[in-house]
Amino acid sequence: MQFQIDKETYDVVILKKSKTNRLYVRVKDDLKIYVTTSRWTPNFYIKDFLEKNYDRIVKMINNQKKINENNDGFYYLGKKYETCYVDEGTVKLDDDKVYIKNGYNIDLWYKKEASKIFQEALDKNYNKFTRKIPKPSLRIRRMTTRWGVCNTKTHVITLNLKLIERDPKYLDYVIMHELSHLIHGAHDSRFWSLVEENYPGCKKVAKEMKLF
Repeated sequence: MQFQIDKETYDVVILKKSKTNRLYVRVKDDLKIYVTTSRWTPNFYIKDFLEKNYDRIVKMINNQKKINENNDGFYYLGKKYETCYVDEGTVKLDDDKVYIKNGYNIDLWYKKEASKIFQEALDKNYNKFTRKIPKPSLRIRRMTTRWGVCNTKTHVITLNLKLIERDPKYLDYVIMHELSHLIHGAHDSRFWSLVEENYPGCKKVAKEMKLF
């Protein structure tokens, strides 16, 4: 199945499952429209659903295009660098270029940078936090669906390695967000009030991060 938006045609991937009675629509980074629904849902119903949700799907596609654009290339602390591949060394930053050895695993360099920068940011934000909480330890790993995770039992905060690519304000926000979970576990009104108390304008920043 295909879906027409203006003059562009998008492939529709239909995933029919026996354990669901609902219909879900997502747009992934390949810019295909993925529909998950019951195995008994007829295709004409899916097509009608897509037509009725035209504006919503257009917004999803435009958001995904922006995400793809924001993740295309080499970023470090919010700045995009032109990538140049070389035969020796590991990673070297210039004013607007980054020189990377052919075949080098860039995550190794990112992790080395993040281990220092993230720890300094955690210490800074912990000292600024307005409530008394146990000081958490830090873990760093690349995650696909979360910017940060707080284990309230072990007091460990895990930060997404991808934050090293973004402006440091996003790192500060995620840390304050996770520190707030040491007081309130759920994302309820008390939680968001505490995040706002420690990071004014948090909702705006959280919305911006959906396009990364």
